[in-house]
This record gives sequence, C-alpha cells and structure tokens, in this order.
Amino acid sequence: MKLIDSPVYGEKNVRIAYRCLDLMWWPTASLVRFVLVEHPLRGRIILMSTDLTLEPSKIIELYAYRFKIEVSFKQAIYTLGAYQYHFWMKAMKPIKRNQGDQKLHNKSDSYKQQVLRKMKAYHSHVQCAVIAQGTLQYLAAKHNELIWKHFGSWLKTIRPGVLPSENVCSIAMNNTIPDFLTGSLQNDKLQKFIRSRIDLNRAEGSRLVA
Repeated sequence: MKLIDSPVYGEKNVRIAYRCLDLMWWPTASLVRFVLVEHPLRGRIILMSTDLTLEPSKIIELYAYRFKIEVSFKQAIYTLGAYQYHFWMKAMKPIKRNQGDQKLHNKSDSYKQQVLRKMKAYHSHVQCAVIAQGTLQYLAAKHNELIWKHFGSWLKTIRPGVLPSENVCSIAMNNTIPDFLTGSLQNDKLQKFIRSRIDLNRAEGSRLVA
C-alpha cells in the first residue's frame, strides 16, 4: 500500500493508502485498473478504470467528483435520454434473463463486426446527448432571461438570479421551435438542416410541420 495526501476536493491534512493492480476482468475480457483505497474516515473502497494510463491518484480524484455531477447525470438521463439507447440489433439471437451473454467468441467475424458497429452507434448516441446537454447549459448561462421568457410552464419556486436547468431550457426550446421552423427567426441554414431531417412518419414530426 502507498500513502499519499488525499486528492479528494475539500480535504486537507488527510493521508490515504492505496494499491493499484491491472487485472484481467472477465465481463470486458480486457485489462482493468483496480485501485484499492483505504481512507481514515470514509473507510475502504475499490475503484475501477478501463483507462490504464490514468494514475491511481487521478482515479481517486475523479471518483470524488462523482457526487458533484450526479445532478448532471440525472438531467442527462431524464431530460435528454442519454443512456436510454437499447443495445439490440436484428441479427442478435434472443436470450432469456439470467442465461449469460452472447458468447461473442463463438460468433462469426461478420457478427462481431455488427456488434462493433452497434457499440459505435451506442457511443455516438451518448456523445451527441452530452453535446446537447452542454449546449443547454451554455444557453442557461448566457441567455437565461430569454429562456425564462419562453419557458411558458410552472415551477413551484423561481428564484431571482438562479439559472434555469437543462429541463427548463429544453421546454423553452420546444415552445419556440415551431416559430423557428416557419422562418420567423433568422437562421435559414439551420432551419433547412432541421426541416430536411424531420420524420413525418412520427407523431412529433407531424406536429412540427403542422
């Protein structure tokens, strides 16, 4: 075990012990960095990272910030649906619950390539949602008065000086997108880009162009 000054935010004059091991982890069939941590006040914990280049102290520091960003994770899940992409594809053989995994080592190369493409689609979905969330946060910080003006809904408490959440921003944007698409707001290129991608076979697409 190695002793270091705690990298956790807000902690001073605290020493923690850790041990770092790179071990093969069966669920991912790859090496994973395990960091065993002993904290004098918080107890023991085992942290994991698939990034083998991260220093153990950095892994501990990043994990501590998890509690600060849980609100953002909640918005990503419920407002943007960032992690609601279902990992499934037509070629995948159905399996019952608790019957293990797909056993990819027994599958053909073409099937494995399909799984890799699906993984890429899953990662792209999450990345696009995170970019969208960052855009909502930027709008909340820079154009909060405009967001509140077009919010058009009800909150129990709207405190002066408190920035709108990602959910409030998304509601305001939903309320203004029909006017935007009709051309009443000046941004022709973006209007054309969005209109060309509206799926009229879906109910929400029909409402946008109605």
